[in-house]
Amino acid sequence: MTLTFAHILDSAGIDPAGALVIRHAYVREHGDGSAGIHGDSSDEDIMGYTRSQSANTRAFPAEPPGVWVVFLPEGGDRARLWLVVRNRGEISNDGARRTFDLERTDLLSDLRSRLVIGWRSPRTWALKATTAGRYPVMEIADAEPVRFPGFDALTLDYPQLQAVVREHRYATWRTALSSVTGIYLITDTRDGRQYVGKADGTESVLQRWAAYAANGHGGNVELKGRDPVTFRFSVLRVFDPATPTREINAAESYYKRALDSRRHGLNRN
Repeated sequence: MTLTFAHILDSAGIDPAGALVIRHAYVREHGDGSAGIHGDSSDEDIMGYTRSQSANTRAFPAEPPGVWVVFLPEGGDRARLWLVVRNRGEISNDGARRTFDLERTDLLSDLRSRLVIGWRSPRTWALKATTAGRYPVMEIADAEPVRFPGFDALTLDYPQLQAVVREHRYATWRTALSSVTGIYLITDTRDGRQYVGKADGTESVLQRWAAYAANGHGGNVELKGRDPVTFRFSVLRVFDPATPTREINAAESYYKRALDSRRHGLNRN
């Protein structure tokens, strides 16, 4: 069975009846003088370009649906996924151009820049998803590896932590985090309160953080009942796994005192 774009939409829970599929073209300037995009355009440039559409309803739907799946050109008959945006409605219309209020979504985020579909209508750049759903999936590229920034520069929000634990592109991060024990900090950015934790003995930093990625609290009573989506994770100090537990305990106590995380944070002891 041929894998089609409809299968991808279904796996993401996107209803084709409520989605528009756009394939931009690389044009620095259109015939009417309006600016286009090119291969070096930033995400901000592409978003601005997507927001502005023709007021001619023959060129663009009079009432476009709430979800737009946006592709960039990839050769003559291919299209590579850029982003899925949510259309919150038209906000201006000068008779020539309409501007839409668009917001980024996480839909198909794991396939951004990886998914390539065949584009069978080279002269058509906007299609109903029910039509584009019949287009074949040409490629799902491997995710590009993300360089590990080093322990001193490591700061993760909760969605990033979950990605590090699960996604192939963070394999080198998992290798680094699994090679050390140490002291780490969790900050609830909602109110600034902090929790100092440790990974010691046979438990690496990766193993400890994987527990947080799984349930949000890692078994810590102090963190239960808090929404982990506002947590930020960082490493305060790393140790070789052979380091005696008493040395790691001493470091943990020091950071709790230094950050005053018992009186004004989330540590109970």
